[in-house]
Amino acid sequence: MINLLVLEWIGSLAGILGAFLLATNTKASRYGWIAFLAANLALIGFSIGISRYGLLVQQLAFMFTSLLGIYRAGFFDSAKP
Repeated sequence: MINLLVLEWIGSLAGILGAFLLATNTKASRYGWIAFLAANLALIGFSIGISRYGLLVQQLAFMFTSLLGIYRAGFFDSAKP
């Protein structure tokens, strides 16, 4: 089982990276959504591990916004005919 401290730090650092990438407004900005998704997944595991269900609900909602961002950033454009 993954240590809760590891999940907490992965979530924190991936979230910071995602915010930085989006703030740069460059070609690399689209990868901020991937970093946010990684942060969401880590913090979902963390919130379950510490039994904080309000945080879990928040991270689930943020995960859906991250998925929307990934879609809108064009990561699935190559799949279209």
